[in-house]
Amino acid sequence: MTRTDFKDIFDNHFDTVRNYIYYRSGDPELATDISQDTFLRIWEKRNESYAPHEIKGLLFKIANDLFISSYRKQRVASKFRLLYAHSSFNQSPEEKMQFKELKRNYELCLDALPEKQRVVFLMSRIDKMKYHEIASVIGISNKAVEKRMTKALQFLKKELNY
Repeated sequence: MTRTDFKDIFDNHFDTVRNYIYYRSGDPELATDISQDTFLRIWEKRNESYAPHEIKGLLFKIANDLFISSYRKQRVASKFRLLYAHSSFNQSPEEKMQFKELKRNYELCLDALPEKQRVVFLMSRIDKMKYHEIASVIGISNKAVEKRMTKALQFLKKELNY
């Protein structure tokens, strides 16, 4: 693998690997560290040959293994805080208060979701990934992704009273 090949792999997959680990851990710094370590391991194994269709799966496998190792060492509870910017222009104080309450409730509901459902939900809604893409990244069937997504949506609907 040449430097150019590695750079292409890094540029094409770093954000996806980082987001996957971020959804699992809820910690952006840990996600970045694990993603960097993942690519470091790929670079260290650059003399081995990989088919282009194997790289993405290998990256996710290495990242997942590193995350599990880190989780076991630190014994950190998985937390996630949804970060997004919301424009507060032209809102009354009541609307701002309602938005803050809704955001807080949404974050609490995301925290309460089982990890498997939360990962699928966020990959679908935030990364705009299709079910078959999520299935290949996580290593489960499309039906399992559909089931997890359905349960996540039902849970959120019930908890948010919609």
